[in-house]
Amino acid sequence: MTPAKKSTLVLVAERAGVSTASVSRVLNGLPASDRVIESVRTAARDLGYVPDATARSLKVGKTEQIALAVADVGNPVYVAMMHEVSRVIAKDGYRLVLSSTGGAVQDEIDLLDGLNRGFADGLILSPLRVTDDLVARLRDSRLPIVIIGSLPDGVELDNVRADSVRGMGLAVKHLARQGRRHIAFVNGPVDTVPGAARLGGYLKAMAKRDLVIDPDAQVSASDFTFKAGLEAAEILLSRSTPDAIVCANDLLAVATMKVLAQRGLSVPGDVALVGMDDTDIAELANPSLTSVNLGSVARARAAAKLLLRRLNEPGAPVKQVVIEPSLTVRESSVHATEAVLS
Repeated sequence: MTPAKKSTLVLVAERAGVSTASVSRVLNGLPASDRVIESVRTAARDLGYVPDATARSLKVGKTEQIALAVADVGNPVYVAMMHEVSRVIAKDGYRLVLSSTGGAVQDEIDLLDGLNRGFADGLILSPLRVTDDLVARLRDSRLPIVIIGSLPDGVELDNVRADSVRGMGLAVKHLARQGRRHIAFVNGPVDTVPGAARLGGYLKAMAKRDLVIDPDAQVSASDFTFKAGLEAAEILLSRSTPDAIVCANDLLAVATMKVLAQRGLSVPGDVALVGMDDTDIAELANPSLTSVNLGSVARARAAAKLLLRRLNEPGAPVKQVVIEPSLTVRESSVHATEAVLS
């Protein structure tokens, strides 16, 4: 074999010591033993082998597709992000491919494996959980990637994140200024990046203002969804009587508002309420929902621009962007006339 000869499926199989069928299975993401998967991937990497889908795309230089992977395409935050990413990349001739992972790390890893076979030119990923396995795959990826969300220290990838800790501080500060002293918290799952950050922000903000931190006034929903919020709010109100509640996103807040109404409690008269994300449903809620704006559109715009930069300048220094939060005051935390004035 001359040095210029292209690696083939057969050569990968010979180097890995397996059949060509096994190589095909591994490279197409089908089940195989750990030993076979490792042998095939090592052989393919050593030989510089790329599957046909990638080879075809290399003929024209790119697929002209960028992937966006989020946990839940029904969440208004991700819908806003999708529209903004699509708008930005379209100016450079790219189409958007959307994937909903359900927040499952293995689904995100499988997606990475597929995209690395040449089905997109770049990926914007917003993971709920960042595990060691996911970090390892992100580092090994040949695909340019931008993360929307926080990353562990030492992970050198372009990323854009919100300052959830400061955002939670804005919410607690606002409620304290309204004279609220018993501020409860409805969070999402604490084992997620946003859940952990928002819990940390809540505890820090409460301690800063010398407010009582009551474990019974804190509850973690099973997900960041409306349905999970209903269940969480019921648990919270069965064991606590707060005069204010902060929720980790607007879906949880609207669910909490419904449970409060079912219990005959008025918002904001009996209980003031603040959400996070400042999505369209905050404006549509009745009463309208005070919410922390974490810059979902700004984050999406920054991530899209970072990915386009990475595609055009593969060797550019890693860049990390923090989007500062703001508070939009509406009827759920103050009287209607005060909300208008704010």
